[in-house]
Amino acid sequence: MNNQSEIISVLKLIKMYFNKIEFIRKGFKNENTAKFNFKTQFFEQKEQNLFKVSLTTQCEKKDEYNFEIELIGIFSFSEDSTFTGEEKNILLTKNAVAILMPYMRSQISLLTAQPDTDCVVLPPFNINNMIKE
Repeated sequence: MNNQSEIISVLKLIKMYFNKIEFIRKGFKNENTAKFNFKTQFFEQKEQNLFKVSLTTQCEKKDEYNFEIELIGIFSFSEDSTFTGEEKNILLTKNAVAILMPYMRSQISLLTAQPDTDCVVLPPFNINNMIKE
């Protein structure tokens, strides 16, 4: 059995930041269902051996509010990794989004915890299924 101190991830989160946080009030608290749309984009910065992952969440709650949040994560692979480009893409699409999602979930709760609005707490869900869709 491996000692946990020996387990080192080849994918490293270098930095993360919210690029966009927008909330538009349309009306007052109501019983309409909030509809969410998630979008991911991946960009490689070859000269620096970095990968930029964008996770965007859009939400519309009819007659109450719309919001959009974009979270950016900058990732790198350890220098001794021997993964091919395709293997790196698989690791990024599955793991980078899973790393960013708890921060997005928290920001959505903070943004919707306003007067006359029900706070949205997203349940855990399968990131791989989200990416496929």
